Amino acid sequence: MRHGKKINHLGRKTAHRKSMLANMACSLIEHKRINTTVAKAKALKQFVEPLITKSKDDTTHNRRIVFSRLRQKESITELFGDVAAKVGDRPGGYTRIIKLGNRLGDNADMAMIELVDFNEIYNADKQPKKKATRRSRKGSAAKPVAPAVEATETQEEE
Repeated sequence: MRHGKKINHLGRKTAHRKSMLANMACSLIEHKRINTTVAKAKALKQFVEPLITKSKDDTTHNRRIVFSRLRQKESITELFGDVAAKVGDRPGGYTRIIKLGNRLGDNADMAMIELVDFNEIYNADKQPKKKATRRSRKGSAAKPVAPAVEATETQEEE
């Protein structure tokens, strides 16, 4: 039975797995998307999303907690700077996994994991578009703008 066995060990010892996930998380923060296997992408998603949530509140305590997991100063600066500014209003779901097919060498399932807010292709249609308003010629010709302005100027002079 698999009771209480939530973590995927990925065929590695604990220290190797933690180091690998920390390095992958730093690469994801730096490059905004990386290609890896599906199993590693799912494990990375569980590893990095709580760290991104902590980065939304920029305190010394949160920086130290995240640094204990990532162990790279440049990644911490990037995470608490650019990434936290983009995901500040998002309540969760900071990463997206897109399956790519199988790898040629060993036929492993490959996937691309990316930060959701940094993909301009998917976010282009999510931006609020300006509505095209229809205006008839009658409406604009019926209201003379210039005489009304002149009338208010002459009233001020008197």
